[in-house]
Amino acid sequence: MSDFICWGLALSRAGAPVLERLEQGGLLRVHPEPGVGAAELLSRHWSEASAFVVVGACGAVTRLVAPLLQGKEQDPAVVVVDPQGRFAIPLLGGHGAGAEPLSQRVAALLGGEAVLTGASSGGGQLALDHFGLAWGWCKGAGDWDALMKAAARGERIAVRQESGCPDWQGLEAAAPLLGSTAVDRPLELVISSRQGPGCRWHPPSLWLGLGCERDTSLSLLERLLEQALDDAQLAPEAVAGLASIDRKGDEPALLELARRHGWPLRLFSAEALSEVPVPSPSQAVLREMGTASVAEAAALLASSPRPELLLEKRIERAQPGERGAATLAVAQTAGQWAPQRGRLHLVGSGPGQLNLLTPDARLALAESTVWVGYGLYLDLLEPLRRPDQLRRDGQLTQERDRCRLALELADAGLSVALVSSGDSGIYGMAGLALELWLERAPRTRPAFTVHPGLSALQVAAARAGAPLMHDFCTISLSDRLTPWETIEQRLRAAASGDFVVALYNPRSLGRDWQLGRARELLLEGRSAETPVVLARQLGRADESVQLYSLGELPLEQVDMLSLVLVGNSTSRRQDGVMVTPRGYPGAELS
Repeated sequence: MSDFICWGLALSRAGAPVLERLEQGGLLRVHPEPGVGAAELLSRHWSEASAFVVVGACGAVTRLVAPLLQGKEQDPAVVVVDPQGRFAIPLLGGHGAGAEPLSQRVAALLGGEAVLTGASSGGGQLALDHFGLAWGWCKGAGDWDALMKAAARGERIAVRQESGCPDWQGLEAAAPLLGSTAVDRPLELVISSRQGPGCRWHPPSLWLGLGCERDTSLSLLERLLEQALDDAQLAPEAVAGLASIDRKGDEPALLELARRHGWPLRLFSAEALSEVPVPSPSQAVLREMGTASVAEAAALLASSPRPELLLEKRIERAQPGERGAATLAVAQTAGQWAPQRGRLHLVGSGPGQLNLLTPDARLALAESTVWVGYGLYLDLLEPLRRPDQLRRDGQLTQERDRCRLALELADAGLSVALVSSGDSGIYGMAGLALELWLERAPRTRPAFTVHPGLSALQVAAARAGAPLMHDFCTISLSDRLTPWETIEQRLRAAASGDFVVALYNPRSLGRDWQLGRARELLLEGRSAETPVVLARQLGRADESVQLYSLGELPLEQVDMLSLVLVGNSTSRRQDGVMVTPRGYPGAELS
């Protein structure tokens, strides 16, 4: 969130390196006032801050914040971190203020552990008053304190979902909630776009279609919006955004309405709007705008796919002191649709060992509500997944389906991790996901971030010595996506250019001859004594790294879990390691 303000404080100099790492990771700001004590800084910024991360002892921090406490609805989150960065403890505001998820992000970036002591998290259950935020929902009315106390006592909580993404019900942490036994008058948790009794979460499922005369007053639009939603018992918190015709893209009141509420404004052409069937077309609007409907058609288009018109066109005219007139319609999407709130993380998980996962990738995984990936890769990351994070497994060859699934979840307003082994930008999912992302209109794209990981090439080189000290290239021997003629052309170019060559996807049951042909082509440009690294199951329990010569490479031992690294004319094997000199004979090195 853009208005989230997190300050970082250290109670001693020993904590400064921890704060520096967290600031570099974008989690907090270190206060720029040297010489000002921690107590004064906490007091000065207590009412404006969203959170504090304090490096020091829990007891000392408790004494510092005790005089400032006002109540759980007003106090910011406070997370305490030890000076070595091993533990992150949500001391204050675990649920309502977001201290628990903040501590999980801190721990991910530091490679430490979040110590959660709340009743929900400690028992591996959902925090009912907080979990919806991760699913893109807004918290509505209800006696949340009574609900949380009842849940802590193990009482029955009835759940009713009328809108929003239902995937959360597949969480391990949701099982006790959904599987509890009924009682006569259960407390109710409601997930809906409507107002009403019970404790309510409101998914971003409503889109407001607006049409207005030129220079219509903002107060008129606000009144129309408030009255229409209230009459229909629709929750303002469930509004995902506004929609109108593109000719209204510079309308001051419409732009200000979107800005005040933090809603995106989607604009459609008259041609697109005219193709939408609506219950209340207008010939006057058709003559003026080139489409018989603005409000209803825009609401339906913006809430695609599978929209439902909840409120037909409603007209509001100017009162004394106002200008203009406006129409409003409300449509609801099936599930939820808020791509501008979503984020797609392309995570490179490295070779499999958790200690080889980058801090940036750990943070992306910690922040993501859903993990999407091939089952084997997700298995390797499973120790990091929390009970409130959903896992969606895919098949090995169904990369496009996994990308589409991840994008659909991000379109719903979720933070999604699409996991590749190694580096997602090297024979991984980043390119395909980005191609599909670029097919979307710019205003309908979730945020997209690529998080690098260690590739098999790097890990194999590190295990074998220093074989990549000069120019190198990578070539995949899989002809599923690349014609074999092109692969042969690249192999010949690598041989003639004397590159160190890393061969990905070297051999499978259905492709058992390509590696032998690749060796023939490389031997045209280098000696049969050229050293070769055969690395298999890198970073996993059955890891094996062996050195051979190109001429004696045991082809039958190579499979799709292997990487073959072929040296150049200067590479050599000595004392169990492989090295490629930084320069060729006669080169002058500094």
